[in-house]
Amino acid sequence: MEKVIGVRFRKGGKLYHFDPGECCPRKDEYVIVNTEQGIGLGQVVESACARDPRIHPQEIKKIERMASEDEIRQLFSNSEIEADAKSFCTEKITAHELPMNLVDVEYFFDGSKIIFYFTADGRVDFRELLKDLVRRLRTRVELRQIGIRNQAKMVGGLGGCGRPLCCATFLKNFHAVSIKMAKEQNLSLNPAKISGACGRLMCCLQFEHDTYRELRKDMPKVGKKVELPEGRGKVVRQNVMARSFTVQLEDGREIDVDAQSCCCQGECG
Repeated sequence: MEKVIGVRFRKGGKLYHFDPGECCPRKDEYVIVNTEQGIGLGQVVESACARDPRIHPQEIKKIERMASEDEIRQLFSNSEIEADAKSFCTEKITAHELPMNLVDVEYFFDGSKIIFYFTADGRVDFRELLKDLVRRLRTRVELRQIGIRNQAKMVGGLGGCGRPLCCATFLKNFHAVSIKMAKEQNLSLNPAKISGACGRLMCCLQFEHDTYRELRKDMPKVGKKVELPEGRGKVVRQNVMARSFTVQLEDGREIDVDAQSCCCQGECG
């Protein structure tokens, strides 16, 4: 049976899957792999599990070997270089009065390249900044503009639920989220309540969307007229999770109806 392990190269970064081969790395251990950018050192965040063709890519690279103590020390040394580069870049952004916000710095394990991630409202002329960085760092430098959601993923923090941000912990990819999802889950459309730390709609609105759609499928919509044994009325509320809805009869009474045992007639669904 083919097995795969999940490896992450940066905190909050994208998760990549590799074939463990003859190695048996455990969670939190470090491994050396070949990437498109060259040799990389990553941390195992998902232990070996059976390869699922529905989830994992068809072609999976093998890890080269376990990382040595010296290589792990080099990884932490690179982190110090990143911190120094970030501080220097921030100073130069201020000096050049550039309308950009530096988010993170990534220094390749082999020292062949360093990437500066930033956000900005529009295009930024950073040519002079780039010259300063190349003179200071003496390696290939790339300035990469990212979106506000990626910024939250890199920086991390706590969501309105009090837990660490989904994007900075377990969420592998961003999915499309719409205001319609909030409406179908009967949530308040107050932006402060349905927006995440990034200012966009919360990613967790997508988690239960399919379940809500399935549960609501055979329930009458709010505003629909229905016929009950107690009389004719209009649906005024839904409780999707309890699989029930409330009908206001023509005489003003309100009745809670179990959707599974409902035998109402009229414009249901």
